[in-house]
Amino acid sequence: MSDSPAHLDITVRPSGFAAVFHHLFTFPVVEVDDTEHRTSWGAATTLRLTPGEHRLSVYFRYRGQHAARLGEGRAVLTADGPPRLRVRAQLGVRNSSAFRITGEGVSSR
Repeated sequence: MSDSPAHLDITVRPSGFAAVFHHLFTFPVVEVDDTEHRTSWGAATTLRLTPGEHRLSVYFRYRGQHAARLGEGRAVLTADGPPRLRVRAQLGVRNSSAFRITGEGVSSR
């Protein structure tokens, strides 16, 4: 395992069917080890990671909400390989869908 920090490049996308709705009324949140990072739909967000395993959650909130965790998807992210991990979180079409998290260093929880 490397002692050098890694960078997580994560892109969060709504389903194509509901994209306009989500862009207008919601925002995505990426949480790494209990620290929230508000992001934007479709834009890559870069976060610095220490080497090792990290808990990764992705969810969305309606504008004005501060505690909801809608559509939450979870994964374990291991930062011990490439210095830049590229990850994608895709929200499903159904209203009850969770984010599907895929990419480098990701394993299901």
